[in-house]
Amino acid sequence: MNIKENIKTLVIKKPLKLDCGKTINNFPLAYETYGSLNKNKDNAILVFHALTGDQFVTGINPVTKKDGWWSYAVGPNKSIDTNKYFVICANVIGGCMGSFGPSHKNPDTNKIYGTDFPVITINDMVNAQVNLLDHFEIKKLFSVVGGSMGGMQVLQFISNYPDKASTVVPIACTSSHSAQNIAFNELGRQAIASDHNWSDGKYLSNNTLPDKGLSVARMAAHITYLSKKGLQEKFGRKLQERDALKFGFDADFQIESYLRYQGSVFVDRFDANSYLYITRAMDYFDLVKQFDGNLSNAFKKTKAKFFVISFTSDWLYPTQENKDIVIALNAIGADVGFVEIKSDKGHDSFLLDVPDFLKTLKNFLDKSYIKR
Repeated sequence: MNIKENIKTLVIKKPLKLDCGKTINNFPLAYETYGSLNKNKDNAILVFHALTGDQFVTGINPVTKKDGWWSYAVGPNKSIDTNKYFVICANVIGGCMGSFGPSHKNPDTNKIYGTDFPVITINDMVNAQVNLLDHFEIKKLFSVVGGSMGGMQVLQFISNYPDKASTVVPIACTSSHSAQNIAFNELGRQAIASDHNWSDGKYLSNNTLPDKGLSVARMAAHITYLSKKGLQEKFGRKLQERDALKFGFDADFQIESYLRYQGSVFVDRFDANSYLYITRAMDYFDLVKQFDGNLSNAFKKTKAKFFVISFTSDWLYPTQENKDIVIALNAIGADVGFVEIKSDKGHDSFLLDVPDFLKTLKNFLDKSYIKR
């Protein structure tokens, strides 16, 4: 995938010490913006993407030619109104859409990093992206917003930079990755590592791709983003373009065909090693542990206004894990709102056309913007 001509890139010259102990500098951070920064530079929203997202939040992604991953929520007159707000989104480091990641060349060896790339964390991702504020000369963001892994970055950002945002919107996320979610991520990583084309992460140097392993990883993960009820209503036990069972291992059922399709299109736009690195960063995320078992201490230095959003059918990051964030904020008297949106679309609800969610997000941002 040739992405160089379609992306904006900021070269971060300042050294960044990673949590693994290594230091990187002069590294690229790919980003995109939507809307206009006002004269006071106080209308900026930094959006953080989830595991398989990128900087192309809305409109047509110039690389994949598909709709941006949050086109339902971001755009003129939408929940995050680009007529009003200046939206910034970066591809996380470790990613594969232009930011520094395992598919880049190591300048010391002139070979593609592969799994020689340093292991990164959510904290590293956030500390890289804060450089965008300096680039745009923004002293304080109006908001930081993100769902799933994006929500983890939201929490880490306001913990690291308590004075850098007025409002904070973590959506369908958690303050520490559960054993169940680590297990699902490990399943995906092992699927990739078991593909004979993976070659210990050196597949790009060998001009091969572990496409089958990455496809299976995507299929397994995609199941976790949906809900049992949603799957049943959409697919049930419907057969795929036939009236009877074939008594074989082709895709008899529509759900099988759907998952195979999801896996096949994913390998065209995502790097397998990036999948390993980003899922590992999610697994390492534990804001509770960072603050010696007291999540409240992560937020005690900020005066930002929080709004936590969860979904009834999200079993990947269930409402209770979102409520734990609210409880920690309440314990220090923070300004926090919370809503659980009724939806049968599972974890993916924040990415889909869920009117109650989109309306709720818009109301919070617009009212907070007026009241500043």
